[in-house]
Amino acid sequence: MVQGYRLDPDGKVAEERFAVVYAPKRARDRVPEGNVQVVETEAAALATGGVANILYPARVIGPARSSTACSRRGLPRPSMDSSEGISVYYIVCWLDGGKD
Repeated sequence: MVQGYRLDPDGKVAEERFAVVYAPKRARDRVPEGNVQVVETEAAALATGGVANILYPARVIGPARSSTACSRRGLPRPSMDSSEGISVYYIVCWLDGGKD
């Protein structure tokens, strides 16, 4: 369970990944897909992130698509839904401890 949302253990809808997240404020538990750059390793996320650029290294789960967006495309409903109608990533943790 992430931030109160259940993950489908059999599905590959959303996966945990390392990323660099554009986040002017880190108070939110999810961010739009456009604000996330997925990277291969934790070291790459830590090297790319920087407070001056408002880019922060994180572990994320996603992307999660809304059921509305999937139904329009004829896709099955995912186990994690976004109420905003866009793809989002959920923040598992900030790799730098979450300090601004």
